[in-house]
Amino acid sequence: MLKRCAGGWRLSPISKAQGYKIGILVAFSGEVNDSQSGADPFSETSKTMNPNLKGPGIREAFDTDDYQILLVANKFQTGFDQPLLCGMYVDKRLAGITAVQTLSRLNRAYQGKDTTYVVDFINDPEEILSAFKTYYETAELSGVTDPHRVYDLRMKLDAAGFYDEFEVNRVVEVEFNPKAKQSDLAGALEPVVSRILHRYKAVQDRKKAAIAKEDDNAAEDAHNEMEALNQFKHDMGAFQRMYAFLSQIFDYGNTAIEKRYIFYKRLIPLLEFGREREGLDLSKVVLTHHNLKAEGKRTLALVDGEYPKLTPMEGAGSGQVQEKEKAYLAEIIAKVNDLFEGELSDDDQLIYVNNVIKGKLLESKTLVQQAANNTKQQFAIYHMS
Repeated sequence: MLKRCAGGWRLSPISKAQGYKIGILVAFSGEVNDSQSGADPFSETSKTMNPNLKGPGIREAFDTDDYQILLVANKFQTGFDQPLLCGMYVDKRLAGITAVQTLSRLNRAYQGKDTTYVVDFINDPEEILSAFKTYYETAELSGVTDPHRVYDLRMKLDAAGFYDEFEVNRVVEVEFNPKAKQSDLAGALEPVVSRILHRYKAVQDRKKAAIAKEDDNAAEDAHNEMEALNQFKHDMGAFQRMYAFLSQIFDYGNTAIEKRYIFYKRLIPLLEFGREREGLDLSKVVLTHHNLKAEGKRTLALVDGEYPKLTPMEGAGSGQVQEKEKAYLAEIIAKVNDLFEGELSDDDQLIYVNNVIKGKLLESKTLVQQAANNTKQQFAIYHMS
């Protein structure tokens, strides 16, 4: 959550009782499907998300006096230049360069703006400090990046056998043909995409069958093959990042390398596999108590201690299939209890919200009638406006 200062200087508590008019924007890329909230996909331009957004985009609207708070997920973590930003509420893990880029959205000067603040619910202060120390005052490399690693990664990807030279050239020709249509690009990519996705689906089915038969060896082999396909997709992304960086300072003089960069760029977004997650069924877990406690303010001094050096690009494509880290349920519960240690009283129960307030609302015949005559979304929008 990003908070924008009114006039660039005031840091006041958000309180409706004090008469502040707080405008809120929600920003995210693409669409989100949630059948429980509505039948249609949600986007940042939909009336449900930003009902008062008319015409201008999120970036332009947030620059006006109509909005003071911006709710974001991954969007605007980088490249967002808004000098009026003064506060940030963080509820997600941040590490390394991502932490630096995200929190540095506040580092914009504005007349009268002399204070910024971050309220962090998740991250360890020492980890954030370590991330900033890497780039504080000066950044040094611990070694030199070998430009020939691009060739090594190309050989590894070619050897996987999921495409041939003809298919790479076909995609590149369509890409550079000014008269080509989107359907031409889709037709050029379809054989490769179909081949890889069918392979993944077949291995996935084989793993399920092996688990059903309690054949541990066959299940492990199938699992490793699925991970190898995931690694193949990861290696294509690594090739893209490495070539995009090194080609700025090193002349490869090799069209085959450039062609693969274009080919992978178009292929990666179409490989929609590897999102299955093994986990616990938490559908019957019910939150009964909730309590927040302040951990206090922390001063993170960048001038103390050693400054870590940046690691050069090395070993790209050298990833190996690794077993997912597992833990006993008892260990997970113990860690959660440690995280939320402290005495919980009856005042922390959610019964007040779930029962008392709900009961009071149901006493209103007007509210009951409105709820019955409108959809959930219409009822919510009306009472939030």
